[in-house]
Amino acid sequence: MLHVSGDDIWAPLFRRARSSAFHLEVRDSYAVADEAEALRRWAAGEPYEREQQPDSWRAWDELMIETAGRGVALERLRVVTVPHSDYVRWLLENTDDNVETGEDVRWLPRHLARPTAIPADDYWLFDSATLAFTTFDEEGGFMGLSISTDPGLADWASHARDILWPKGIDHAAYVKSEYVQA
Repeated sequence: MLHVSGDDIWAPLFRRARSSAFHLEVRDSYAVADEAEALRRWAAGEPYEREQQPDSWRAWDELMIETAGRGVALERLRVVTVPHSDYVRWLLENTDDNVETGEDVRWLPRHLARPTAIPADDYWLFDSATLAFTTFDEEGGFMGLSISTDPGLADWASHARDILWPKGIDHAAYVKSEYVQA
């Protein structure tokens, strides 16, 4: 497995993708540095306009638009605990941005899946062949990616996706569901 970190670790993976990029998120909270100010403002009830967003957010949006424009399916599944953490509530209010850039985002309340079906770690799976585990420190800060093209690991990740993705609830429906209103 190759571990990579730094500013531009995403673009090569997305630009090599030909048909799909699937992201599984299984944590209820993260401490990603470039989200800290937006999350702080949200918690304080302060506005956070697009022009205030960090350059990394704009670069991500541009990469997603470019990737979706090539016909690559962008799928993101967030497995979450209900009731939601503050971080998840913030995500719920900001996921429309992901959808606007071409991502198909679904939410899966943790209690609706068998615990053994939910992997312990977040990952991206590109074209069902390249697996990139997103690695975090103990506080939830992003540390980089651990990348593998091992067919056994890719099959394992594909199997988890195939079980969990159909159980996910589309973002637009989820925000109106009883899980959000609870």
